[in-house]
Amino acid sequence: MKTIEILDTTLRDGEQTSGVSFGVQEKLSIARLLLEELKVDRIEVASARVSEGEFKAVRRISEWAGERGLLDRIEILGFIDKGLSLQWASDAGCRVINLLSKGSYRHVTEQLKKTPEQHLKDIKDEVALCRAKGVQVNLYLEDWSNGMMHSPDYVFYLMDSLRDETIGHFMLPDTLGILTPEQTSLYCRQMVERYPGLKFDFHAHNDYDLAVSNVFQAVRAGVTTVHTTVNGLGERAGNAPITSVIAVLHDLLKVQTGIREDRVNRVSRIVESYSGVRIPANKPVIGDNVFTQTAGIHADGDVKSNLYFNDLLPERFGRVRQYALGKTSGKASIKKNLEALGIELDDDAMRLVTERIIQLGDKKELVTQEDLPYIISDVLKQNHQEEPVKVLNYALSLAHGLRPVATVMLDICGEVFQETASGDGQYDAFMKALHKIYSSQKRNLPQLVNYVVTIPPGGRTDAFVQTVIFWSYNNKSFRTSGLDADQTEAAIKATMKMLNIIEEMNI
Repeated sequence: MKTIEILDTTLRDGEQTSGVSFGVQEKLSIARLLLEELKVDRIEVASARVSEGEFKAVRRISEWAGERGLLDRIEILGFIDKGLSLQWASDAGCRVINLLSKGSYRHVTEQLKKTPEQHLKDIKDEVALCRAKGVQVNLYLEDWSNGMMHSPDYVFYLMDSLRDETIGHFMLPDTLGILTPEQTSLYCRQMVERYPGLKFDFHAHNDYDLAVSNVFQAVRAGVTTVHTTVNGLGERAGNAPITSVIAVLHDLLKVQTGIREDRVNRVSRIVESYSGVRIPANKPVIGDNVFTQTAGIHADGDVKSNLYFNDLLPERFGRVRQYALGKTSGKASIKKNLEALGIELDDDAMRLVTERIIQLGDKKELVTQEDLPYIISDVLKQNHQEEPVKVLNYALSLAHGLRPVATVMLDICGEVFQETASGDGQYDAFMKALHKIYSSQKRNLPQLVNYVVTIPPGGRTDAFVQTVIFWSYNNKSFRTSGLDADQTEAAIKATMKMLNIIEEMNI
């Protein structure tokens, strides 16, 4: 089976995403995740001569990689600048430099104001400097896609003159994301067939949302290395996301990579946190919704021989399949969620619960798996199990110029506690009072991971507020929701559900 290498450039090209800047420790952490956990083949970690902070980050990464025998997999983008980038990279401990040359005639003549012959000489001189210093060289042909469209003779002139140089990889970037899949296939095949002894990388941008399709065609055409970023980070519309690329390579092209599929979701979430760029809910492989069946007929088909499964099984990527609850839910969706909770209902109870969930869905209310026991209790008018934690009373105060204050009285398994705390907001004050109560019992509360507030469309001031809070507790992630006319009250309702869930966990 053919093997394709992955170069990940999250730490260089990905950091060119507007508003993204990784700190030194974050860069080191991502480098570790990419090489040791995700098992990418190579990583491009920075551009030379950017800043002192960038130098420190590369130095830390190089030291770490050197200790683990991974230094030859750390690469720096360098420039043809008479050895300045080379010296920067070398001082930072790096031993592989990716030189940025011009892959189109317009870039040479209009940006550099040079002839192709002058630029060729500059490239050869820079390669010689690197060779003398013992640094391995790869070569970017910047704007190569435009070069192949409008000045292929220039591209071939450059390649014919450099094919015998000590250059490890020739990198073919679609710098402006302008290629169609058909053009990618044609141009990559021309390079591979004309220069069969050379190694080619393909570097896609996603301006027309074709980056993954173009990677697919580049590999079919014979390119042996593709460039990616985590979550598709990158300038403008971003780069080819590693998660989609490996799914396409493994499933549709039947080629091998060294990537650990089961680690991609964890790495994607960590990079999401560091970058501050949210992963869209419908992003393939890693989006919140992509392994969630919404239509009841799909859940029914899954029960009957997995009729709605494809090769993208969530377990491959460290995920689990879920079944959404809402107005399109059928009995099969609800049964799947009940099975996950270990709950069984008879036919009459299932009918009542299904009707209530559909009613809630018509109001656009989000129904989560954790809500099901509450819905069941409400619908059937039975309390099969007394809630172990109840809020007996609480008071919230907000005054101009003073910090908000909350007083909370809580019943935990029959024992009553009361605490008062101030916070940065009413809900923050409420949570700080809860922390006081639980700390007095030498118990920890879950970490609040995310907090989402929604209202129905229309902007009415009397609209219900849906608050969904995402929690992490003892390596388990879950979410709870609350519905109320007041945002803080809705958050408190979601929090009370959380308290009862963790109480059940600790029994």
